[in-house]
Amino acid sequence: MTTRAAPASAQDDDDLFAGLSRLRPDYAPTPLLDLPALAGRSGVGRVWVKDESVRPLGNFKSLGGVFASLRALVRATGAPGVEALLSSPGKYRLPALVTASDGNHGLSVATAARLAGAPARIYLPASVPTARSDRIAAAGAEVVRIDGTYDAAVDAAALAARSGDALLVPDTGDRVDDTVLDDVMTGYGLIAREIAGQLGGVWPTHLFVQAGVGGLAAAMAKAFAELIADPPLTIAVEPASADCVARALASGSPELVPGELDTSAEMLACGLASAHAVALLRKHGAKAIAVSEARLHEAVAAMIESGGPATTPSGACGLAGLLEASGNRDSRHRFGLSTESNVLLVVSEGQVPGASA
Repeated sequence: MTTRAAPASAQDDDDLFAGLSRLRPDYAPTPLLDLPALAGRSGVGRVWVKDESVRPLGNFKSLGGVFASLRALVRATGAPGVEALLSSPGKYRLPALVTASDGNHGLSVATAARLAGAPARIYLPASVPTARSDRIAAAGAEVVRIDGTYDAAVDAAALAARSGDALLVPDTGDRVDDTVLDDVMTGYGLIAREIAGQLGGVWPTHLFVQAGVGGLAAAMAKAFAELIADPPLTIAVEPASADCVARALASGSPELVPGELDTSAEMLACGLASAHAVALLRKHGAKAIAVSEARLHEAVAAMIESGGPATTPSGACGLAGLLEASGNRDSRHRFGLSTESNVLLVVSEGQVPGASA
């Protein structure tokens, strides 16, 4: 199996690393852990875990939200690039950044606004724990609570951006050609690029990755297709109560999941998949699997017991999918799992102090 050069522009790379260097001057790839105990537990050859809990802000969304926000400000102001924008405080008139979030994306957008000196307003569903909203407020953003689900917050943020002098920086959308979402994907794609440099020529056959609206799963599928001649099968893993990506892959387009979307995987409580993400997942032949609340909690414990990082049900959801898929002969056959399979997981966030697990 051979690698390919990723088709990213020099400006993309320069702007991405300019944003990263402002968050973490000593930037280094996050760890890739080889966990044989998880491989034995799930009956596969190897299991690698990419630990995004040590990423700046404690989660992978520091890549997509910060990068996309800064690029949006560059476009709005006419600055020649992210570094020029950040190194010239007061030179450009900066619009407010607006987004909806279950917590992590909002923190990322708020952090980008603080770095640039721009205002930010983050719309959160009422169910988001205070510990998460407090982190966003501490980054300098205005927090607006919305009665309803994450999808109601998405609608409120979009309306606010249309109604005033503000830039919407979403991580979901109903357009497949959204420039801001392209930037979000470019940011997330750095995870795959780091992994490609860490694996040493032994490649994954399967990628079990958590899906809220589908953005991380889609970005990883796209990036690996660009990096590796024979990319891994991407399996999007979701809570059973919020299986919007599975429904969209089955029907061909996003459809709203009814109900309150109650799940301990708070970052994945999304009722409507991103059309942008679904198009990429379908293009790259992704599959989906839903997991129970019991399986999510099992995965959190199994990650720690096997030497992996402490995380939340959201962060361990990929492992929950692997445990579910490897648990019986029919599902192993469906996903082509065997003792020769090499499985890649992503721990998408660390434990948030004071937040419910």
